[in-house]
Amino acid sequence: GPLVESGGGLVQAGGSLRLSCAHSGRTFNSYAMGWFRQAPGKEREFVATINWSGTDTYTTDSVRGRFTISRDNAKNTMSLQMNSLKPEDTAVYYCAARSTGGVSYLAGTYAYWGQGTQVSVSS
Repeated sequence: GPLVESGGGLVQAGGSLRLSCAHSGRTFNSYAMGWFRQAPGKEREFVATINWSGTDTYTTDSVRGRFTISRDNAKNTMSLQMNSLKPEDTAVYYCAARSTGGVSYLAGTYAYWGQGTQVSVSS
């Protein structure tokens, strides 16, 4: 697919991980992108979003101050820096892209999805 995540893994509580999402071309540099996650037995939930230029970001309350979303359009990548990880952050994390430039926390407004990468946080 056009979006490929990397960087997941197993980490102890309090640790850090950096997720990356590589996309396939210049078209995605004009799209807003985001991160969602899905824990076992739970619905997919919004984590963070960034607009096409990287000047507007929004993160959900439960990760604000711990997770930072960013993008590098010159390298066709988007990242999620995750610090102070907690066991409740354990989930499959998905990279997603809209087909427009503005941010959104609604999964239904995203047109493209990656395959997901597992993040596991042990207590």
